[in-house]
Parts: sequence; structure tokens; C-alpha cells
Amino acid sequence: MLEGWFLWFILFWIIFLIFSFSVGGYFMFRKFLKKLPKADGKSDMDWERYYIEQTRHLWTDEYLSILNDLVSPVPELFRDTAKQKIAGKIGELALKEKAKEMTIDLIIRGYIIATPKRDHKFLRKKLEELQIQTESYEHLFS
Repeated sequence: MLEGWFLWFILFWIIFLIFSFSVGGYFMFRKFLKKLPKADGKSDMDWERYYIEQTRHLWTDEYLSILNDLVSPVPELFRDTAKQKIAGKIGELALKEKAKEMTIDLIIRGYIIATPKRDHKFLRKKLEELQIQTESYEHLFS
């Protein structure tokens, strides 16, 4: 029979493993869902990569540093994924508008659209830090 501290250690270890597998499984399942092809045969991640590749020539070092600045509040573990999603949305906007060059306006609009609503307060704070006026983008926040 298990008794004393060893019993509690085993119970703690079982709960810890179940919790760890649940958290890891949740994030893996979300990634799996993003990889599933939609009706057009491409997944969300495929479209992100497509838009990035199609607009790669529009990105200069200056605009990449602005994008890196905007993504800096995102925890480092998720920063690359967030950056890809945001760059994909910016690329989509650039292709839809047939932009000849990347602009700060295009970057800000794509960033707002790609950011989940729950993170808009952090986004507003970051835009204020960079001294970017948000009045003209209010319709995108709602």
C-alpha cells in the first residue's frame, strides 16, 4: 500500500502530467486545425505563406523593423507565429489593393486586422508608444 508523502508525490505527478499533456495537446490541436485544407484546397497557413511570398519584394529593412517593433509585446515563444500571421494579413491587403510599395498605413491596418480583439488594448498601447495616431483606424478596432 502507498502511504505518506510518496502517495502525495504520485498523485501530484499524475495531475501534473495530465495538465501538461492537456496544455500541449491544446496548442498542437490548434496548429493542426490551421493546417487543415479549406474548401479551396489551401489551409490558413498556406495562404499566409502565399501572401508573404507574393509581397516579399515590397518589404524593406525599415518596414521589417517596424513590424518587429509592433510584434515585440508578443511573448517570444509565440512571436514568430504572430509575425507570420500579421505579415500574411499585410501581404493580403497589399495584393488586394495592388500596392506598389509597402506603407506604414498598410502595416498598421494589417496588424490591427490580424490581431485578436482581446489584444487590442495592448496594440493601442504599443501604437501610442510608437507615437502613431489611431483615430483613422478606429473602424478597424470594432
